[in-house]
Amino acid sequence: MAAATAVSSPNPTILQNLIAIRDSSSGFFGGTLSGFSFQLKSRSRKRDISTLVVASSSAAGDITRSSKSDSGRFYLNFTGFPFPLGPFLNRRTIRTEVVKGRIWLFEQEQALGFSSVSTNIRMTVIKLKSGGLWVHAPIAPTKECIQLVKELAAPVEYIILPTFAYEHKIFVGPFSRKFPRAQIWVAPRQWSWPLNLPLAFFGIFRAKTLIDEDLSTLWADEIEQKVLSSPEVGIGPYVEVAFYHKPSRTLLVTDAVIFVPRKPPECISKEALLASAKNGLAVKILSKGKEVPQEPVVDNPMNQQKGWERMVLQILFLGPSNLLEPNASFAQMSQKLIVSPIVKTLVFSKVPEKVRDWIDRIVCDWRFRRIIPAHFAAPINASRSDFLAAFAFLDDLLGERYVTRPSLSLLFTSLMGKAASYFPPDDMKTLSSLDEFLVSVGAVKKTVSGQKR
Repeated sequence: MAAATAVSSPNPTILQNLIAIRDSSSGFFGGTLSGFSFQLKSRSRKRDISTLVVASSSAAGDITRSSKSDSGRFYLNFTGFPFPLGPFLNRRTIRTEVVKGRIWLFEQEQALGFSSVSTNIRMTVIKLKSGGLWVHAPIAPTKECIQLVKELAAPVEYIILPTFAYEHKIFVGPFSRKFPRAQIWVAPRQWSWPLNLPLAFFGIFRAKTLIDEDLSTLWADEIEQKVLSSPEVGIGPYVEVAFYHKPSRTLLVTDAVIFVPRKPPECISKEALLASAKNGLAVKILSKGKEVPQEPVVDNPMNQQKGWERMVLQILFLGPSNLLEPNASFAQMSQKLIVSPIVKTLVFSKVPEKVRDWIDRIVCDWRFRRIIPAHFAAPINASRSDFLAAFAFLDDLLGERYVTRPSLSLLFTSLMGKAASYFPPDDMKTLSSLDEFLVSVGAVKKTVSGQKR
């Protein structure tokens, strides 16, 4: 939504900076269907630990790879407005076992349109005591992906859409058709933009609505749920459902928090990383007047890392301050449990009271020890204090009148939050300008609750 609005902005500075917009990880940029998805048959560790006690392991369990490079990965997808979601023809699936015999992660690459910016998108599968599978945020149902699910030797009983966001919604229908006996459950208040289309248009039929703290679901003894349903912050509300798997003490979120790993996720292709390492137009615009070399990009670990760092900064900030030398800004944003700058600026800062209520209920009721988001690193070894620290910015927006946590917890959160939620000011300039523009034209509200900024 914001990307499309910014294109028509009369402000040339915003326009220049937003040439680098290539965000596909923020759930706030919903979008609607501009085509159809088809699945066709193909023709042919180490653990990173942050200084904030938060740890992310990309090798938390056994990783399963397909023995054939392109076997069953063909998936035609040219949907998404204003930008389609790539890859358009080939999606590799990586399966990781997080809790032995109980929780698995399935990851695929996701890119915005024809850009060189990619991130990972994650589906989480939990085996219930009934022996069935509970699927959170389905990904593209390629032949490879479905085979990896079937290898778990358990029936898919429930398919969960935990958000309104298009990037997660688009695969629910195709995935559910592979498991027609499964029940589909969706977050409340579904909407799309620029046309507010019914779920049936996305191929989602007979879906049931997730209800806040619903104890009547057949999985309630094992998995609890809490709904964040905000007032409209612009063209629509922000809706996300958090889940807590009690046996493993695992918190599942969609876009609420992220943990950027030092190294790129395995599902992101080397070709995409090297393409991002090239000094293209976006790098020239954001180079601060420095000379931009045009030599060919050599395939080596250094250039792959540079490509990943550039991807992250563009995903988080839309138009970061300097893509030519991304190291310093990347170091500030990686290895921390944070709220994405886009979600923080365009959504959570508009509805701080609603977000604070949701966060406090999560922390009060659920004694989680790990977090699994839908993007970037997972699982994240994090406590409730780490989670609170990522949302420390809410205290600044709401003031002391809204403090409901014990003073010791508040002190710990305040000390950690300054590091965990710090965003480099230079990198925030484009996003802040975009926010101001969207507020000025009425596309986003200045505040819906809490103190006016």
